[in-house]
Amino acid sequence: QVQLVESGGGLVQAGGSLRLSCAASGSTFSRYNMGWFRQAPGKERLFVAGIITSGGSTFYTESVKGRFTISRDNAKKTVYLQMLSLKPEDTAVYYCAASPVYGSRSRYDYQSWGRGTQVTVSS
Repeated sequence: QVQLVESGGGLVQAGGSLRLSCAASGSTFSRYNMGWFRQAPGKERLFVAGIITSGGSTFYTESVKGRFTISRDNAKKTVYLQMLSLKPEDTAVYYCAASPVYGSRSRYDYQSWGRGTQVTVSS
């Protein structure tokens, strides 16, 4: 398995931006499809964005399309989530996760998880 550590969260005003990073160690990072999920207080953990092993294909939940961009650098074993035009409803703990399953949006397909990083967007 791969070990994951997120960073880059914080407090930002609505309309602002943040860039999250997720650093991996352990098994071969490039073999894993990667995803970002988020969990707001009292709610379930939801898919945000995913990227396949090569980085050649990305996919998003509808509410973040055009605002968020997922990318990866396999040489650095890192996946990123660039977030623009942030809204208060984006407030959540953001988790990165690794999956052997191509193109999955289901959290049950993701085997390794980081501890999360808090993103708070004020209105």
